[in-house]
Amino acid sequence: MEWIRLKARLLEAGSVRLTGEPASRYISHSTAGPSAGSPGSLFFSIGSRRVRADIDDASPIEIIHRGGGEADLIIGGERVSGRLEPAALHCPRQAYITVSGACIFHCRYCSVPGLPGRRKTVDEIVDMVAGVADRIDVISITSGVATSVEEEEAYVLDVLEALRPFSLPIGVSIYPVPGTPARLHALGVAEVKFNIEAATPALFSTMCPGLSWEGVWEALRDSVALFGRGRVYSNVIAGLGETDEELEQIIEDLARIGVIAVLRPLTPAGSLADRSRPSADRLLRLYKIHERILNGAGLDPGRALTMCAACTGCDLVPGRDA
Repeated sequence: MEWIRLKARLLEAGSVRLTGEPASRYISHSTAGPSAGSPGSLFFSIGSRRVRADIDDASPIEIIHRGGGEADLIIGGERVSGRLEPAALHCPRQAYITVSGACIFHCRYCSVPGLPGRRKTVDEIVDMVAGVADRIDVISITSGVATSVEEEEAYVLDVLEALRPFSLPIGVSIYPVPGTPARLHALGVAEVKFNIEAATPALFSTMCPGLSWEGVWEALRDSVALFGRGRVYSNVIAGLGETDEELEQIIEDLARIGVIAVLRPLTPAGSLADRSRPSADRLLRLYKIHERILNGAGLDPGRALTMCAACTGCDLVPGRDA
């Protein structure tokens, strides 16, 4: 089965049933975003391409672990051989760390506000990175908002200062305030991701109450001037109620200013737990739109160093999944 169609079907399902030999070393757990609190997830890879799926005993798709990471994927009556890829921290080849696992905001698609998350200490984060230093190429930092946006940023800046001695590229995705891009750039951060999340301002205000659409756009524009075109990213969720045309427009608007959209299929969670994930057909259709726009703007996610565009597990990524 063609990789891109296989991955679209897995992203539509969102989960797999894991059988066979014990595979605990290949299972990771999220502490941020819609998958926080789930039973765990794994990465199934073929060559340099990978997909992430939650583990669910009720899934119609099966992965049989044959041992040593070798695995077979059973989907639609077909058997596809690949391997389970161990995550260093959250994803392969990255120390992708959530600083604060709690959040004062209540984005409707996110389960974090209902979880008893905590903030990691700076020393704890340094020790986490040191513990996987032989298995990573980059560090990626994200965070909820424990008490206030300003206080969270200040804490993350302390974390970044402590991580500089590792001399690895660092990507950061936090909720920005005025001046956030400049402060991150001054600390040598390589890439940033500020998430616009929804395809329209109306959807954003419904899905992310209390957050600022214009504030995120300002941070994105400021970031391109500092980090360069193609080094700035923004999650856009597919499945919040938008049309394909609205997604096409937001991808174009981002690309026009040099920002690469990370087109993220909805993971039903939070108050959207009863929603459906986008279909494989829709994901493939949006992939073609995304690819065309990025190519036209001279933007290549294949050059990504850090975070989601470098991992590719949760999304169809032009330049990496072709």
